[in-house]
Amino acid sequence: MTKDIIALTDQLPDPRTLAAALLSGGPDLRLRTLGEGAVVQLTDDDGHPLVSIESPILLAVPHEAQRLLGVRAEQLGESVWWTEVRATAATHQAQRLAAVVAGRLVTMLGGALWPPGAAEEGIGVVDTHDAQPPPAPHPEQPAVDVLTDTAAVLFQDRPVLTLSSWLGNALLSAAAEGREVQIVTPPHTLLTLPARLALTEAGGRWVVREETGDYYDGLTGAVLGWQGDSFAPSSSASRETGGTGTAAAFAPVPNPDERQLLLSLRTCHPPDERLLLGGALDACWQHLTGAAPAAWGTAEPAGLRWSRRNLTDFARERAPRPTTLVVVGKPERPAIAALHILRTADGVEEDITLGIGYGKDEEPPFAALSDLADDLASHHNLRSALFHVRTGRRDVNAPASFETPPIPLALALGPEEARRAGARGDRVPVSQRPLPIGAQRRPGSYFCLGEVDSAANWEALRSLLGYLRSQDA
Repeated sequence: MTKDIIALTDQLPDPRTLAAALLSGGPDLRLRTLGEGAVVQLTDDDGHPLVSIESPILLAVPHEAQRLLGVRAEQLGESVWWTEVRATAATHQAQRLAAVVAGRLVTMLGGALWPPGAAEEGIGVVDTHDAQPPPAPHPEQPAVDVLTDTAAVLFQDRPVLTLSSWLGNALLSAAAEGREVQIVTPPHTLLTLPARLALTEAGGRWVVREETGDYYDGLTGAVLGWQGDSFAPSSSASRETGGTGTAAAFAPVPNPDERQLLLSLRTCHPPDERLLLGGALDACWQHLTGAAPAAWGTAEPAGLRWSRRNLTDFARERAPRPTTLVVVGKPERPAIAALHILRTADGVEEDITLGIGYGKDEEPPFAALSDLADDLASHHNLRSALFHVRTGRRDVNAPASFETPPIPLALALGPEEARRAGARGDRVPVSQRPLPIGAQRRPGSYFCLGEVDSAANWEALRSLLGYLRSQDA
């Protein structure tokens, strides 16, 4: 697995400090930059990359380090600089060199090192003369460990696999080149909601390596093997698994005491210079957690304090290009969202996927869903919203094992969608009459699909969608 070491420092690692840390590993190293200086690499004399460092990230909310690494916020200051040091997986010398560089940063600037055991390696210099040359890297993607004609393979050994800037850039680059991104992790790694959405949308694969050396897909359980130039379902999987082709390690993990409330919603705003984005997401957080979001960013960790104005300014600067953001909540109520902002012919669209976690004796606020839908239709230009509940981890992360599908609870349509579908209350195929939401003169509709945790809600949703589509047609 790739050796990633993160320096969480009290002060900003300025260019001089970074250079001193990079060259502290020994005199026979060379520096070069990628991406207009966004990434600095250490190479050997022949130009083989050994260690890559991305620009430091300011975490204005230190509990992001606790969410992703398990480093408690009280170990850090009010704000912390996150500097990621990534070593190539090809040589042990590169992995030790990463520890030396990150350890030097923490020594000079104060803070903490992750993983804690890396501190023991981060002392002294590293002799790279006899290091095995790593394979030819991707010219612009140092996160990619193996590059073939069909796949870009990344190795990660972390407790939580995030939608980091490394991963985001690798997904974009692979899509442009017609390659599939494949991320290899150990079984204990968890996948965040934004990372799962991005990997699924890009058609990537989560490859889990068991201690036995076998591989399986962390999202589907399919037994995998290296098939020439990429990981693919094993041709012998059906024989080895009794015809199922599913790894035994993908068996469901009992988790009856923890649940997740999941929301998928879309808004569309008229283009206006006074438009302030993020209102629908803020409303979801307020109705369902009692507080505003804590932080946002273009990747994980999300290091910027929540600000609708700053978020809007950032998206406006990028327009007409789409913008994808990560938004997180406070640690006492785990919540995370992926926000996609897109300029279309209809206006400015926000596509939101939000997950909120609940533990034992924490009941999700089901009664608040209709009020939230009314607020979204009244003040935030709601197009549609779908609410689900599922048994799942309180931290809203996905394990590399089977999870029961979510159960739909309710569907909400904004005024325009409700009018177009002709959703008359006396004909809609659901047990409860739809509730009007939004303005009285031009209301939307809120459809309750049934009892919480009832599998029959799926059939109710299918019937409702079929009816609405026939009316729209």
